[in-house]
Amino acid sequence: MAHVSVSNLEYAHPGGTALFAEVSFSVRPGDHAALIGINGVGKTTLMRILAKELSETEGDASVGGEMRYMAQDVGVGAATTTVREMLVDCSPEPLRSIGRKLLTAEANAASGDTDAAMALAEVIGEWSDCGGYQAESEWDATLGRVVRSGLDQVGDRLTTQLSGGERKQIVLDLLFNSDANVLLLDEPDNYLDVPAKRWLEEMITASPKTVLMISHDRELLTNATNRVVTLEAFGAWVHGESYATYTEAREARQRLLGDALDRWKDEERRLYRYFKLMKQRAAASPAMAARADAAESRWQRFVDAGPPPPPAPDQKVKMRLKGGDSGRRVVSLSSVELPDLLFALSGEVFFGERLGLVGPNGSGKTHLLRLLASHDINHTGVVKLGARVEPGLFTQINDNPAFMGRPTIEPIMDRLGNHEKAMKSLGRYGLSGHEKQVYDTLSGGQKARLEVLCLELDGHNLLLLDEPTDNLDIDSAIALEEALETFEGTVIAVSHDRAFLQGFDRFWMLAHDGTAWSLPDWDTGLAAMMAPEKVDKIKLAKPLTDELA
Repeated sequence: MAHVSVSNLEYAHPGGTALFAEVSFSVRPGDHAALIGINGVGKTTLMRILAKELSETEGDASVGGEMRYMAQDVGVGAATTTVREMLVDCSPEPLRSIGRKLLTAEANAASGDTDAAMALAEVIGEWSDCGGYQAESEWDATLGRVVRSGLDQVGDRLTTQLSGGERKQIVLDLLFNSDANVLLLDEPDNYLDVPAKRWLEEMITASPKTVLMISHDRELLTNATNRVVTLEAFGAWVHGESYATYTEAREARQRLLGDALDRWKDEERRLYRYFKLMKQRAAASPAMAARADAAESRWQRFVDAGPPPPPAPDQKVKMRLKGGDSGRRVVSLSSVELPDLLFALSGEVFFGERLGLVGPNGSGKTHLLRLLASHDINHTGVVKLGARVEPGLFTQINDNPAFMGRPTIEPIMDRLGNHEKAMKSLGRYGLSGHEKQVYDTLSGGQKARLEVLCLELDGHNLLLLDEPTDNLDIDSAIALEEALETFEGTVIAVSHDRAFLQGFDRFWMLAHDGTAWSLPDWDTGLAAMMAPEKVDKIKLAKPLTDELA
C-alpha cells in the first residue's frame, strides 16, 4: 500500500543532541499531506530519512510502495551539471547508478580510446536492460511539456541555463508522470512563478499518488493538501484537514493541552494533600495506616504516569523594521533597458509605497532589483534614487559572502558591538542557541531571518526584497508581513507568494517579451500573473515601456 509511516522516530546529529524525538504519524494511501514546522526543526532531515538518505537514531520510518524523492535543491549542482545529469540523478536505483556509469563511459569514449569505446558498449547494454531508453522517452516527453524542446535539444545544456522554476517543473512533471505511487517533495514550490504554482496545485489535487510535501506557501497548502503534519515540541501531531482550517485547529489544540495540564496539576495536588491528611490521621490512629498507604500509592502511581504534554512553545519572531524618512520620489527610472530582458522602462516609486515586481521566471525582475541596489548590472537608461534614500537588498538564495564561514553572532556584533544586545536581537528572530553556529550550516529559513535582522539593524529606508518568504517558515513570514506594515519607508519586492503579495499597494509586471506593465491592485496583478501573454488586454494594465506608452 502507498503510505508513509513514522513511529517513535528520533534523529541526532553525529556527536550532537537530538534534533527531534518521539515523532509518530502516518499518511494514508492517496493522502496529500503537508509537513510543516519552524525553520531548523528537522523537516528536511525527516524527509531524507524517509528517502533512505539518512539513518534514524531510534524508531522506525517506512514508505509503502514505490517512492520517489525530490530534494529542495534539485538541479542545483556543479556549474557544469547538464540537464541529462540532473535527470539521471532524479532516477530511482538501479537506473541512477547505471546512468552515471553511462555518462562517465561516454565522456571517456569521446577521447577516441578503443578500450573506452568497448566499455561504453557494455554499459549501453546495461542501460538498455534496466529500462534506460524507456526513461529517456519519458524525459523527452517531460522536456517537451515544460520547456517545449526535446531531450536531444536540451539534454546537454547546463542546468544553469534554465531558470530555477524550469528545473523544478521538469522534475515535478517527471515525478507526477512516473510509476511511483508515493512522492516525497521538499519545497517543490520554491522558484515557481504564480502560474507554475497553480499548475503544481492542480497536479497534486488530481493525482492519485500519496504525497508528503514540505512547503511554506500558505495558498499552496490550503489548495492542495488534505492533511497537515506538524513537527514541533520534539514530537509531531496531525491535523486531518487542509491548511485552510489549520490555524484554528492548532489554537484549539493548544488550549486543550493547556487545560489538560492544568487539570493534571490540580489532581496531583489534590491526591498529594489527601495522602498527607491520611498520614496525619494514621499517626493518631493506627487503624488509618492502611488507608494512608493506599492514598500514598495512588498519588505515586499518578505522578509516575507523568503529566500530559504541555502546549507546544510558540515561536516568537519579532521583527522591527523601523526605516526612516526620505524624499518623496524614492526611485525614478527613465528608459531603462536590460539587454535581452527588458526594454525602455520608465516609472517612479514614491515614499511609503509597497510595490510588487511580478511576472514569469526569467523576465528580469531580480536583475532590476539588483540594479536598484546599485549592483553592477548591464543596462542603459537612467536610474535615480531620491534624496536620503538608503537601499538594502535581501537576496533570494541567502548566500551573503560577508557571512560565510563566520559564527551567526558575528555579523550582528559588527553592527551592534555589544554582546548582550546582539544576543537579544538574535532571540527576537528565533536564533537563540545558534549564535556560535557557522552561518553556512544554518537552515535556509534561519539564514533568511539573519539577513532580515541585518537589514533591520542597518536602518535602510528602501527595502529591496528578492523572494523574502521562500525559505521562511509560516510564522516568520507572518512576522515579516507585520513588520512591513509598520515600516517607515518604501518596499519593492520580487515575490510569487500570493499571501505575501496581497499586502502590497500596486505592481509592476515584467513580461517575457521585454515589456513592463503597471497594475494598480492585487486583483489586476493576479489576473496579469495568471495570463502574462494577455496583459495588454487587461483593462487596468498600463504600459511602462516607452515603445508602448
